[in-house]
Amino acid sequence: MKYSDFKKLNLPKTPGVYFFVRKNNGKEEILYIGKAASLKDRVKSYFGDDILSTRGLHISNMIMLAQTVRFTKTDSVLEALLFENNLIKKHEPRFNTKEKDDKSFNCVVITKEKFPRVLIVRGRNIKSDMRIKKAKYVFGPFPQGTALREAMKIIRKIFPYRDVCVPNQGKPCFSRQIYLCPGICTGEISEEEYGKTIRNLKLFFDGKKRKILKLLEKEMKSYAKDMQFEKANTIKKRIFALKHIKDISLIKDNRDKILTDKTFRIEAYDIAHISGTARVGAMVVVENGRANKSKYRKFKLQKNIIDDIGSIKEILLRRLKHTEWKLPDLIVVDGSIPQKNIAEKIVKESGFIIPVVAVVKNERHKPERIIGDKSLVDNQERGILISNSEAHRFAIAFHRKRRSGVLKVKKNRISRNFLPTKGV
Repeated sequence: MKYSDFKKLNLPKTPGVYFFVRKNNGKEEILYIGKAASLKDRVKSYFGDDILSTRGLHISNMIMLAQTVRFTKTDSVLEALLFENNLIKKHEPRFNTKEKDDKSFNCVVITKEKFPRVLIVRGRNIKSDMRIKKAKYVFGPFPQGTALREAMKIIRKIFPYRDVCVPNQGKPCFSRQIYLCPGICTGEISEEEYGKTIRNLKLFFDGKKRKILKLLEKEMKSYAKDMQFEKANTIKKRIFALKHIKDISLIKDNRDKILTDKTFRIEAYDIAHISGTARVGAMVVVENGRANKSKYRKFKLQKNIIDDIGSIKEILLRRLKHTEWKLPDLIVVDGSIPQKNIAEKIVKESGFIIPVVAVVKNERHKPERIIGDKSLVDNQERGILISNSEAHRFAIAFHRKRRSGVLKVKKNRISRNFLPTKGV
C-alpha cells in the first residue's frame, strides 16, 4: 500500500480495530490486526517516511504486501484492546508475530471455585501457578502488560471481583474497603449473585457488551419490581459505567504509540557437500545476539544443483514460502559478492525488503571481512559472526549425518552384489 491508497480510505477518528488485508487466491488474507484510540490517526502512522526506522523491516514488508485496510469501530479503547486480542487468536495473522501465544505474556485467568478469583498470570505459569488448581476461563495472551493492568482497573470498577481474599473470613479485605471486592470476604454476596458477575466478566472479554446490557437491564427491572431499590440502583450505575467507559489511561498509553519489535532476528545460511555428494543447506537463527536453536532448519538440495549460487537460490526460495515463519531483519550468507547478489535478487523477487550481508573467509576458512551496509555491519557484527559460525557448524553436522546414510546404503548395495549364489 501507498499513502495515496490510505487517503482513499474513509477511516473515522474513533476507537476500534483495524485489519491490513490483501487478496490471496481470490480470498482476503488478514496480514495484521491492531487496535487504536483513533483509527484514522493510527493507520496513518504506518505511511510515514520513517516507517523503516520506527517499525522495522517486518512491518515495512507487511505494508508492501497489504492492498487495503478494513476496520471495526468500538465504543472504547478498552473494548478495542479485548477485541483485538480475540481476533488475533482467531485469525492468527502472520505479521502479528509478537502476539502469537508467547508464554511470557500475561493472561487473565478466572479460577474454578465456589467464588472464583480473577487473576493476571504469566502464560508460562498457568499450569504451574499454585494459586490455580484448575482455570475455568483463560483470556489472552496480552503482549502489553501495562495496558492490561490498566484495563483490569477499569473493568474491576464496573464488575468488582475477588482476587486474593478468603471467602467469609469476617474481616473486609483491602479491596472491599475501596469497593473493588463485592464482599466475598465478609459474606455480603451470595454464590448466585457473584456468579452473575463472573458471567458478565466472561461476556465482556468475549466482546459481548450488548448482551451484558440486556441482561443487566432485565435484572434492574426485576429488582425494581420486587422493590429492592438499592440493588436496582447498583445495577443502574453499572449500566451507566458500561455505556460510558472512562479509559483515559488506555488512550494515554496507546494513542498513536509506535510499537517496535525489540527482537532483532538474523538468519544465516550455509551449504555443505563433498564433490557435490549429499549436498545440504542449513538455516540458523540468532535473536539479539543469541542462537535460537529451536528455529534452525535443514534443507536437502536437489541432485541437479551443483554450485553454491544455485544452492542459495533454492534454499531462500523455499524458506521465503514459509510465510508462517517470522521474517528476518538481516540475512547472512557465506561467500562474497556473487552469493550476496543472488540472495538479494531472490529476496526482492519474492516481494520483500531484507538487507543481506556476506561473510568472506580466508584460506583457513576464517572470517576476513563482511560485505554489506556499513552501519548495519557495525551494529550487528557480533550477531553476524555468531550466526555465520553456527550456520557452518550446523550445515557440516547435517551433511555428515546425511552422507553417512548415503554411504551406508551404497555399502549395503555392494555387499548384496557380492553375495554367493545359491548352491555354490
